[in-house]
Amino acid sequence: MDYSAKNYERLLGTPGFSDVLLKNHFTLYQGYVANINKISAALNQLQREDKLTVPEYAELKRRFGWEFNGMRLHELYFENMSTKGDGAADPESSVYKKISNQFGSYDEWLKDFKATGTMRGIGWAILYYDLAANRLINTWINEHDFGHLAGCKPLLVLDVFEHAYMLDYGLKKAEYLEAFLSALDWQEVNRRLTSS
Repeated sequence: MDYSAKNYERLLGTPGFSDVLLKNHFTLYQGYVANINKISAALNQLQREDKLTVPEYAELKRRFGWEFNGMRLHELYFENMSTKGDGAADPESSVYKKISNQFGSYDEWLKDFKATGTMRGIGWAILYYDLAANRLINTWINEHDFGHLAGCKPLLVLDVFEHAYMLDYGLKKAEYLEAFLSALDWQEVNRRLTSS
């Protein structure tokens, strides 16, 4: 069964994001979905032919995680955005209370998240929930498949690959981050935490 790309056109008109940038980003995401379907089909064909030890099979297996996470991380990113973002978490929400308790305050968490998101390089900044330790962790993910924290759930996902901001912001990643935070759907972030 093939994966289907989700429609995120509801985000068109999001303040701080041009429709051209968003449409380009949606197209890039659709490419991940198409590629994961192609890889899955090729792997299935090699399995049917009992070619599990050929180099092509190994390389497709290695590539699978990169394409799959590219698909899923973009879905999490788009789904934690809204044309009418909350701006800041509700102080009465579970996620706000957890952030404040662990980091000392929401502002201290935000300072750490911004520092993570504006680091040099391409990748993702993710607020993870470590279910085993009941802790929140701001993490830098260099590539889609490299650096994820095993057993942790992504609550808030920020794309910091250049395609997410350069068309609108050039090299001003910090300005993009501010626009993203203004468009952030904290209700979705809180839902991810409370559904753990």
